[in-house]
Amino acid sequence: MPRELPTGIDVDKQALYEQSFNELKALLEDTQDNLTRMVTITAILKHNLPSYFWAGFYLVKRGRLEIGPYQGTLGCLYIDFGRGVCGAVAADKKTRIVADVHQYDGHIACDSRSQSEIVVPVMDRCGELMAVFDVDSDQLDQFDAIDQQYLERIMAHFFAGD
Repeated sequence: MPRELPTGIDVDKQALYEQSFNELKALLEDTQDNLTRMVTITAILKHNLPSYFWAGFYLVKRGRLEIGPYQGTLGCLYIDFGRGVCGAVAADKKTRIVADVHQYDGHIACDSRSQSEIVVPVMDRCGELMAVFDVDSDQLDQFDAIDQQYLERIMAHFFAGD
């Protein structure tokens, strides 16, 4: 069912995710390179989903998360496992939806305009954590089970081979 965004635009989020998933499948059908996949996924989702203020990957490198492909304002360069929303997801490999980041104990404010967030673990074909995908909105309570379902589906399809 369509929902009203603060901008006054009626949006059927599920339809936008379906459109995005289909675009990604068509664009990345023959692509095996993970960096190319990450850049393309970030660009398509940031462009197609109006609630996205910042979207990108934090890559697992040297025992912590390091900034990867993203779209938006400057992101945090490094995040330790267990620190902030991204670090918590990296530590336990479970998606987190935060309706109000200012109420999340230990939130890392890379941009003070961020209000809500969803972070999804990205697993490789061997079941190992390779990254987290982080999306911020400049509006409160912008992410829900629909976002979780589609983001987990996209990450599993393009990185875990599901």
